Amino acid sequence: MQAEVNRHAASSLIQAKKPSRLANVVRELRKNKHYYLLMSPYMLIFFTFTVIPVVISLALSFFYFNMLEFPRFVGWQNYSRLFLGDDVFMIALKNTFMFAVVTGPVSYIACFLFAWIINELSPKVRAVMTLVFYAPSISGNVFFIWLIVFSGDSYGYLNGFLMRFGFILEPIQWLSNEQYILPIIIIVQLWLSLGTSFLAFIAGLQTIDRSLIEAGAVDGIKNRWQELWFITLPSMRPQLMFGAVMQITGSLAVADISIALAGFPSVNYAGHTIVTHLMDFGTIRFEMGYASTIATVLFCVMIGANKLTQKLLRKVGE
Repeated sequence: MQAEVNRHAASSLIQAKKPSRLANVVRELRKNKHYYLLMSPYMLIFFTFTVIPVVISLALSFFYFNMLEFPRFVGWQNYSRLFLGDDVFMIALKNTFMFAVVTGPVSYIACFLFAWIINELSPKVRAVMTLVFYAPSISGNVFFIWLIVFSGDSYGYLNGFLMRFGFILEPIQWLSNEQYILPIIIIVQLWLSLGTSFLAFIAGLQTIDRSLIEAGAVDGIKNRWQELWFITLPSMRPQLMFGAVMQITGSLAVADISIALAGFPSVNYAGHTIVTHLMDFGTIRFEMGYASTIATVLFCVMIGANKLTQKLLRKVGE
């Protein structure tokens, strides 16, 4: 009995001496104060221009605010209006998901495959090919060239080609026909998709330890596909995750291409997306509360897509 009492007393004394979580945080801050000091300018800018606006937008989604009157609390009214009373938003949601499902995975896989192939070339050829594939994504509004390709008159490149070889008798209004608008936007986005993710994959492939490949050959890896699945991809998980985040964000936040090619708004909202719907209410109608609701929904969709992608990437190499 006495031994049990002593054991309880000792455990209580150990728990009393165990530092609190706050003390651990303070000790870590003091230990790594130089690192936090170097990070502080970026963190200050990040919180000021990213975190705080997101929080304000989330709070503002529960208010009616037209930029003239003081915000008025309306609760879930904006969300019920968005999902139950806004038919245009349903069209935008369908277009955005269709766009993301096609362009997201296709452009992600294309970025990696092109990076994987280019990485096998000599350094000089690799540099030239990297520039060739990356150039469209850094050329500003270079996608305006597609306006000439899909021009609705006989001088458009596509119409001229089809009419010259007898496929059609009169020009097709590519960007005024709702049947063609979304496929054309998807094609242009895929053309522009070899951007930051492509460079991240190139960099990741350059940092793979060659000794891992040699060890894998000893352990029974027989071909390049096994090497890719069991060595290359697991070694590139950070770059794969970064590329996935960039592709998800780009595919769900498309707006400029749709506006430039199909107009704003497009015919029967055929090229309307969540972001163009957000721009409609935020920059034209100035219904900032409702626009914040649309932004919050888009933010939640992106978070969910990123979580799903993280779960899938954890299975790489298994």
